[in-house]
Amino acid sequence: MNDVAAFLARAIAQGRGRFRADLALKGGRVFDLVSGELKTGDVAICDDRIVGTQAEYRGYTEIDVSGKIIVPGFIDTHLHVESSLITPLEFDRCVLPRGVTTAICDPHEIANVLGVDGLQYFLDAALATALDLRVQLSSCVPATHLETSGAELEIDDLLPLAGHPKALGLAEFMNFPGLLAGDPACLLKLAFFQDRPIDGHAPLLRGLDLNGYLAAGVRTDHETTTLPEALEKLSKGMQILVREGSVCKDLHALAPIITERNSPFIAFCTDDRNPLDIAEEGHLDFMIRTAIALGAPPLAAYRAASISAARIFGLRDRGLVAPGWRADLVVLDDLESCAVSRVISAGRVVGDELFAGRPKVAPVGRGSVKARKVTAASFAAHGQGPSTQAIGVVPGKIITERVPAVLPFANGLRGIDLDHDLVKVAVVARHGLNDNLAVAFVTGFGMKRGAIASSVGHDSHNITVVGADEVDMAVAVNRLVELEGGFVVAEGGKVLAELALPVAGLMSLLSFEEVREALIPLRAAARSLGVVLQEPFLQVAFLPLPVIPHLKITDKGLVDVDRFEFVRD
Repeated sequence: MNDVAAFLARAIAQGRGRFRADLALKGGRVFDLVSGELKTGDVAICDDRIVGTQAEYRGYTEIDVSGKIIVPGFIDTHLHVESSLITPLEFDRCVLPRGVTTAICDPHEIANVLGVDGLQYFLDAALATALDLRVQLSSCVPATHLETSGAELEIDDLLPLAGHPKALGLAEFMNFPGLLAGDPACLLKLAFFQDRPIDGHAPLLRGLDLNGYLAAGVRTDHETTTLPEALEKLSKGMQILVREGSVCKDLHALAPIITERNSPFIAFCTDDRNPLDIAEEGHLDFMIRTAIALGAPPLAAYRAASISAARIFGLRDRGLVAPGWRADLVVLDDLESCAVSRVISAGRVVGDELFAGRPKVAPVGRGSVKARKVTAASFAAHGQGPSTQAIGVVPGKIITERVPAVLPFANGLRGIDLDHDLVKVAVVARHGLNDNLAVAFVTGFGMKRGAIASSVGHDSHNITVVGADEVDMAVAVNRLVELEGGFVVAEGGKVLAELALPVAGLMSLLSFEEVREALIPLRAAARSLGVVLQEPFLQVAFLPLPVIPHLKITDKGLVDVDRFEFVRD
């Protein structure tokens, strides 16, 4: 008898009650995601598999869960661990105790800095995490030809990684203009992943273009922000990953689609939440209780968080509390508030001992921030006159607006206008490939003084700095280089607060608890500058993204952007 057959013999015997289960959860009720009923009975577990429910069981280890409710482990269907500001093993420690037993990540951020080495680091880390971390291979590196990234990934770079046990499929295909134009490199990537999950990224895509996008085998979208858009995508078979992160907040707008009828085609994702927001609000547990508070039936919310997510991504072994399914379980004090009491991951009780037993994975990407030294003069905004276009920040969205602006103008230079909330934003190249620097204007921060700089700058991850004072902008950028990346707040020529992110300029070497504590004075420092945004640092990080509504597809398959008037050295 081989090892699998021997395990099956044990599982069958334990399920039939002939032998004690390895682990028995005693006295609780199971939330049946098929019927929506609460079923009484113990839950018996053999190794990493549920073997019995709706009966009384004895276990070598028994946990009393009387008065509590057992649901399947939660599945975050789209996130970038890097944007949580912590390494994969710290992310594991942060979210698994909150019930996230599976996370599907796209290492798009580190891939844009380090290329294949970044993807390999995440695959190695995924073998060590206590939660089941699955990796979607990054499809669009670089994300745009409008900016310099640190690496390029073509299909020949991805295929050697596709056979890794933690590699799931192809990550969000954000180059939808290239797909629709039939760009050969895009089509080649899609062709090799037709039999695996292909994540979508299609903000505002509707009508015939949406049809063409779906015809390429794309199945999901986490960039849907309005109800009409969501309804059209659902009607065309697209599965909606409802998102609620630290910056992108779509749950309130999309709550009406979270119904029992739609629930097989809906899942939840965070894309992404930082440790401070997780501590203050929660992770997927926050999404579940918020959805229910907004009127979603609990059955629909818990389906979206587990069985629907598993089926959308072809994870056939998880998502129900039933015999034969993976023992990823969350024990709740209450269904509506999603108050997590205890978590079981692959049959193991989640606690300090589980995390202490994980293999170590050495971080990568030190010394990746190679920007030139800047001065206040580096941020001069040359122009032909006072009229220009500013970037309009939309709170809670990564989509920005074009805002006409008339700025102070003298000697060929445009200036900051604090009375009209118009401050400077600049992108400084940091990959050592060139010394490019771009300057524009932004509105919506409310900043009255100082500057905020970030080496997290989606998607190419150059340094982005927003400032009401050019001297402070220079101080913040130069300090970021010394830190090997991170966040810096400066005022009066001095640094007020900082957080080092030396792992590829994206992640901290600190614990998630330490990062959480460091974010508190950072937020306070940003507010002291007059900043009104709830999450200013990630909002800064998203400013370099192209303006999606103004992308155009040319007959040559290129992207022509009716873009802001950037000034480059």
